[in-house]
Amino acid sequence: MSSVSSSSTASGTAGEDPAATEQSSADTVRVGTGLHTSRLRTVTLFLRSPEGHSAVLGLVGSVLITFGGFGAGSVRRRDPLLESMHLSWLRFGHGLVLSSIIVWIGVLLMIIAWVRLGRATLGGRTTLGELRWIVPAWTAPLLFAVPMFSRDAFSYLAQGALLRDGFDPYGVGPVANPGILLDNVSNVWTTTTAPYGPLFLLLGQAITSITGDNVIAGTMLLRITMLPGLALMVWAVPRLARHLGGSAPLALWLAVLNPLVLVHLIGGVHNELLMVGLMTAGIVLVLERHHVGGVALVALAVAIKATAGLALPFMVWIWMIHERERAIQENRTPLSPIAAFAKTAGIGAAVFAAVFVITSAIAGVGIGWLTALSGSAKIINWLSLPTILAHLTTISTSWFLDVRLGPVLDVTRMLCAIALAVIIVGTWWLYRKTERDAVKGIVIALVAIVVLSPAALPWYYSWPLALAAGFALSTRTLMILVGLSTWLMLVFRPDGSIGLYTFAHVALATFAAIVAGLSLTRVDPLRLRAGHTDHTPTIESDTPAENTEVSKADHG
Repeated sequence: MSSVSSSSTASGTAGEDPAATEQSSADTVRVGTGLHTSRLRTVTLFLRSPEGHSAVLGLVGSVLITFGGFGAGSVRRRDPLLESMHLSWLRFGHGLVLSSIIVWIGVLLMIIAWVRLGRATLGGRTTLGELRWIVPAWTAPLLFAVPMFSRDAFSYLAQGALLRDGFDPYGVGPVANPGILLDNVSNVWTTTTAPYGPLFLLLGQAITSITGDNVIAGTMLLRITMLPGLALMVWAVPRLARHLGGSAPLALWLAVLNPLVLVHLIGGVHNELLMVGLMTAGIVLVLERHHVGGVALVALAVAIKATAGLALPFMVWIWMIHERERAIQENRTPLSPIAAFAKTAGIGAAVFAAVFVITSAIAGVGIGWLTALSGSAKIINWLSLPTILAHLTTISTSWFLDVRLGPVLDVTRMLCAIALAVIIVGTWWLYRKTERDAVKGIVIALVAIVVLSPAALPWYYSWPLALAAGFALSTRTLMILVGLSTWLMLVFRPDGSIGLYTFAHVALATFAAIVAGLSLTRVDPLRLRAGHTDHTPTIESDTPAENTEVSKADHG
């Protein structure tokens, strides 16, 4: 039977009508062409829509930031490239003013586009798939920018060069290795040892081994190295929202498309992008019951930057919940809480230790980076509560006491450190009963460390934002987060200097933040358009955004 069937099949194949075969090929080509045409039509229709206009507006803003950054960004102290192109004038005098104006116009355009997309997403007029495609569109121009709003990229390269050249970055600062890379490091960090994990030092070593002391090539490769973190966020944030009851499109819009995230983490070249991406993806894996893999990812995040380690104790609670549920499903008696904790925490600690031992052994370094974490105390600005309290104390007592900021700052930092420890331990214990509680506990702990630690910088707020975006947030909460993100985006200058001590700068940033927050639900919050009627659908401020993709299919 089988031989006859085979013979018949072979005979039929050999005797096929050539015309039929040609017709089949033609149909295949038509189908492929039809799909291509359909996709092109979909993209064209989107670009013609108000949401598409917002996407293009954000892209224009990103291009302007990149172009203006060549003069106003955190440029090298001596830039032979600009000199050879006769563009050094962009860095001084009227050229610097023009470059700064271009950057700020670009930033404002990105914020306007982001808020408009948020309003459309709240109204169900954008899909997760569309937002995912906007992320690389807005990111692409920033890959070619000089470091923006920070000089940290130069420190990263200098620290990588230390390891490359046989120094211990946990023992000496970049000043021990003079050269072009050191020339561009901020003065405050030249003597500071590396506060980053062994994996990040390995990445810096690899980059500087490839690019040498070429600052431009090193910066470009450093950005490319950070991109997996962005990809992990694009993957993990919507999944996190589905676990926590939030809206996947809103979560992606808030946590990834946010100009505070893209401009600071991509434009500013910060390793937070890798850390947050790995941490968020690890939490998602644990929620999806891939516990060992999730802990391993968060351990890698800690090997980039220590802050991610705050998530690990809370992930033990999630793991314990899953173990108990699994035992009940299998008609087994669940382990006692102490035994379950010992089992899950023990396995997690073993995985964490293995990741750290391996990365540290490859890098040839110890755990000296833990002592270097105190180096952030050199940063003094109004974004951290200890600094605010110290300034208010010295100002309010200046009439009758001669108190200097330094001693007062030591006291306020100590008090806030105690409060931080209490909050972290208390939150870990209180938020242990459900998965949502555990993730909420991580958010609270991350916010506490940003606010109460000795130093805070705008991009630090990307840590809790990536997780908080997954919850069902009320419209009022979203408006506050939009205003806060806008304010944090605007209070630093393109060259990395702080604008918090200039009243006009802070006032303008505050005004823009209020307008941005109101614009999330109002087309014209300042009522500047004569006779304009706001047709924006009314949304109750206390109503959480639904976890549905309304009016459009999820193309994600």
